[in-house]
Amino acid sequence: MCGRYASTRNDAALAAEFGVDDVVDEALEPNWNVAPTQQVRAVLERAPHDDPDAAASRLLRSVGWGLVPSWAKDRKIGSKMINARVETLVSKPAFKAAARRRRCLLPADGYFEWQKTDAKAKVPYYLHLGGEVLAFAGLYELWPDPDLPEDDPARWLWTCTIITTSAPDTLGHIHERSPLLVPPGDLRDAWLDPTLTEPDDVQALINSMPQPPLEPYEVSTAVNSPRNNGPELLTPVSD
Repeated sequence: MCGRYASTRNDAALAAEFGVDDVVDEALEPNWNVAPTQQVRAVLERAPHDDPDAAASRLLRSVGWGLVPSWAKDRKIGSKMINARVETLVSKPAFKAAARRRRCLLPADGYFEWQKTDAKAKVPYYLHLGGEVLAFAGLYELWPDPDLPEDDPARWLWTCTIITTSAPDTLGHIHERSPLLVPPGDLRDAWLDPTLTEPDDVQALINSMPQPPLEPYEVSTAVNSPRNNGPELLTPVSD
């Protein structure tokens, strides 16, 4: 799974990295310990709400981490939907509509996983790609709050989930699941393309994602608490 990650780059850096056309919402503070239900930056392509026939623009905007499907009766469901398994992405009711039409990328510096030990303890590791920006494959949704009037700008709740896949052999000893990462270039463009809507095409795109050569190292158990936040969380634990 992916339950915690670091995202510290500013909007200007993210806009340049992902070729963003427009930046939406207030900027978020650097976060070395992003946790579920928090606001995160997402890259997505979407046509203007008032002109759905217009060309889609690539946006950088804030969304809540924890998907709330449009049909949900309560926003609380989001805390249980921080990840979506790639194996059932195009078939599971909670995700299949978004997998076809509402895909996004979640920028990250790296992410944390916890390795179980024989002593039943969990050792935290930080996984990264030598300082490169990671792009988690994600889905986003818009949920209409039934308690707010239709013309209220705050009526629509934007949320997301991170897609997970089986971990590569080199990382499987830490955790059996890992985020699905989308490399720079054509695969990112294809993932964000809102005109790619056929389930078979989405599945083929997923199957074409290469396994990244991530580098793991052990970090302090301070990362276990989302209250702790700062660059020291990324400091390797000395042997």
